[in-house]
Amino acid sequence: MPEIANTFDPKTAKEDILKLAAYRMPSGKYAGTLLIELPEPYVVWYHSKGFPKGELGRMLGILYEIKVNGLEPLFKPLMKK
Repeated sequence: MPEIANTFDPKTAKEDILKLAAYRMPSGKYAGTLLIELPEPYVVWYHSKGFPKGELGRMLGILYEIKVNGLEPLFKPLMKK
């Protein structure tokens, strides 16, 4: 299970947050959905089974921490429609 310490780098935090605001799920049931708009139970399920490797997994790891801490409203001004 990835932990935030393994997915979050303070040096690139601004870029990661902006990227996450525009990142869309590439495949599966939620293909095309902004990651920040994924249902929390889905993100928690993904966390329990293990995030994929690569950038998607890293973004999902950051998203997990955002979701479980109720920080989604911070993304409203950043989200691209």
